[in-house]
Amino acid sequence: KDVRIGDTVIVRRAGDVIPEVVQVVMSKRPEQALPFRIPNECPICNSVAERVDGEAVLRCTGGLFCPAQRKEAIKHFASRKAMDVDGLGDKIVEQLVDEGLINDPADLFALTIEQLAALERMGEKSAENLVSALQVAKTTKFARFIYSLGIREVGEATARSLAMHFSTLELLKVADEAALIEIEDVGPVVAHNIVTFFNQNHNRDVIDRLLAAGVAWPLETRIAVDSMLSGKTVVLTGTLEQLSRSEAKEKLLSLGAKVAGSVSKKTDYVVAGRDAGSKLTKAENLGVTVVDETTLIEWIS
Repeated sequence: KDVRIGDTVIVRRAGDVIPEVVQVVMSKRPEQALPFRIPNECPICNSVAERVDGEAVLRCTGGLFCPAQRKEAIKHFASRKAMDVDGLGDKIVEQLVDEGLINDPADLFALTIEQLAALERMGEKSAENLVSALQVAKTTKFARFIYSLGIREVGEATARSLAMHFSTLELLKVADEAALIEIEDVGPVVAHNIVTFFNQNHNRDVIDRLLAAGVAWPLETRIAVDSMLSGKTVVLTGTLEQLSRSEAKEKLLSLGAKVAGSVSKKTDYVVAGRDAGSKLTKAENLGVTVVDETTLIEWIS
């Protein structure tokens, strides 16, 4: 249909809601209307632009480097399930980027109290607290670090599978797609995303600077194959008294369990806390083993 940049078009409603371009109004075409060219590179950072088979969206592979993705990448990096930087909210991240104080996650660890205190609504005490929180966040877990990088389609579960399989960052960085596909939760698309991310020099540079700033994690031992929870699916429901839901989930995952959000025939155990609701009822109807918080504590102790 030769739709060009600047054209006026006639659009109709096709199917239920999808708009379809019927034709170009040639009488309104600007003299300098340019044919649209699908770019091979991101117009902002010049990284490779990719379109996954079956998707209409063209995506920049610039990751941690691309300025257009900068704010959201840093927000994700600092989020509770990633590096968990206490006190680094979205508004502060936006201020830091707008002021040119940070360009990527590694820059966070070079911030000074003086720089932070000069921000709007950020006094010296708050600045001191944030610098302290950044220091605390340097000690993390390998799975959290992987998740914090924001690799497309690598969520918490996949990050943990990668961490347990490779055990070191160097092994993960050099893994090829064939090796990655062998891991639970990793299919061809995710494997491609991981390899593409680590093949980008600017992503590797940010990672190197994070490590140089002191970001580190203890070496996690592999789960013993005879662990009673290894490979088991556990669902948490109700209020736990002795630990938070996130702490319980973290402990169970470290023992090789899979923590699911809903009960099904594939569920092995349901941990029922106070005021357990519909999940407990469903577990009982399906004949799933139900245990209390005391049993959970025994498992993870």
